[in-house]
Amino acid sequence: MKDILDVHVHTYASGHAFSTMNEVINTAKSKNLQLIGIADHAPNMPGSAHKFHFMNLKIVPRDAYGIKLLLGVELNILDHSGHVDLDDDVLKNLDYAIASLHNPCIEPSTLEENTSAMIGAMKNPKIVIIGHPDNPKYPVDFDKIAKAAKDYNVLLEMNNHSYISTGYRAGSRDKAALMLAACKKYQTEVIMGSDAHIDFDVGNHSASIEVVKQNNFPEELVVNTDLEKFYKHLPLR
Repeated sequence: MKDILDVHVHTYASGHAFSTMNEVINTAKSKNLQLIGIADHAPNMPGSAHKFHFMNLKIVPRDAYGIKLLLGVELNILDHSGHVDLDDDVLKNLDYAIASLHNPCIEPSTLEENTSAMIGAMKNPKIVIIGHPDNPKYPVDFDKIAKAAKDYNVLLEMNNHSYISTGYRAGSRDKAALMLAACKKYQTEVIMGSDAHIDFDVGNHSASIEVVKQNNFPEELVVNTDLEKFYKHLPLR
């Protein structure tokens, strides 16, 4: 599978990652990616950056590194209405946002409430991706999630870290099969993300590609194969 972009990457600004912005960018170039996106954890994640970090990303040139660069954030969904931990006045200056359910920021709840939290986040015009929506700790109605993602022009993530044996979201491969079936039904596009917390892992989607193949999921619904497929989710957000 052609794989030319990775927009779920963390730097040491996230507090529990280990590489600098320059190290991440240089690794992406060395792996011949065409687009790299840095999305550090938002402030409610313990140890992560203050909102001033994200406000000041405006000083970073997007076209100075010899590779297409986007700067965003991985937001924390805080309640079952889909509220997140950065305000619109901060988000408006970022290129994109991922929104995810994380244990330190919101306790797992019922299928109905988890589903409501994700769909509520999709309504935020800056949120382009729902991170690791197939996490078994947060059961959701994949039929509703896939339909809402299609309606709101949001991408559902296939998180590579979720599918590896040393990851923190055991059982995600089984849930991914359900998610991909729903995405196929509604022709909802997905995005593979490395969730890299060290530069070595940038662009690593090997486990996600395995899951795509195991479930006979159409490659044309995976936006990593074409920059334009990804870009079309940005103007409306």
